[in-house]
Amino acid sequence: MNAIKETHFNLPGQTNYYKGKVRDVYTINNKYLAMVVTDRISAFDVVLPEPIPYKGQVLNQIAARFLEATADIVPNWVISVPDPSVTIGRICEPFKVEMVIRGYLAGHAWREYSAGKRQVCGENLPEGLKENDILPEPIITPTTKASVGHDEDISKEEILKQNIVSADDYAKLEAYTKALYKRGTEIAAKQGLILVDTKYEFGKADGQIYLIDEIHTPDSSRYFYKEGYEERQQKGEAQKQLSKEFVRKWLIENGFQGKDGQVVPVMTPEIVQSISERYIELYEQIIGEPFVKPDNESVLNRVETGIKTALTNL
Repeated sequence: MNAIKETHFNLPGQTNYYKGKVRDVYTINNKYLAMVVTDRISAFDVVLPEPIPYKGQVLNQIAARFLEATADIVPNWVISVPDPSVTIGRICEPFKVEMVIRGYLAGHAWREYSAGKRQVCGENLPEGLKENDILPEPIITPTTKASVGHDEDISKEEILKQNIVSADDYAKLEAYTKALYKRGTEIAAKQGLILVDTKYEFGKADGQIYLIDEIHTPDSSRYFYKEGYEERQQKGEAQKQLSKEFVRKWLIENGFQGKDGQVVPVMTPEIVQSISERYIELYEQIIGEPFVKPDNESVLNRVETGIKTALTNL
């Protein structure tokens, strides 16, 4: 399997290298970032042992498409996409919060609700909701952006109280988040999907707020199929969804939630293949075009050559 597990390039003008959970990030001349979206996969803030073929390409290409489709709402960090798994962009100082927005009661919010909580990140939830019900209106449930370990839920009030983000900037982040989610739901609906929840990250450069990182991908978002949604809800059936939640559920069923002492279950070739196919399925559903697998011979050489060529044009 020609999956990109990690990279160790020596690029022209390289001034730093950072290995994240799924991305290898090269700083160029302290001005640009060359981000390689690898095929590593994380869940419960733990990087799983096996890479997922084509996952990085899926994430990078979906993000590139949606960043382009939302550039009229808020400027973004992207300068070029020189390879299916690479994005090059400007360096921004990230805000230390992730803006999570939810239109439906699913995932983490449902787990909190089913445990008896009726408030998530300072947002009140009504009684009588079922898993995957649509919310009266979308709610923003921010998390702190942890450099290591788990991101933590936080309320708007706490963000402002701790001065993590200024009141003026936070008001802009809220407005951008709502507008981006609205655009994302409209695009998803055209493809027969529901954008259930998603997260956005923002940064600042020269006083300007930019949208950074990926958006509307299966790693940062949850999608349901629109067809049959109402019927499944009425019957109390699980929704047919495209997101990373199926990976989390597989891990939970096999006794792993990222807690101390727990061991990641064995990822058989069949499991790896099935996850890869689900990522490709989401790409084709949300983009509405066939997924094109590149010639993966010497995949690392291809990626490195693409970056170096793009850097000469900066």
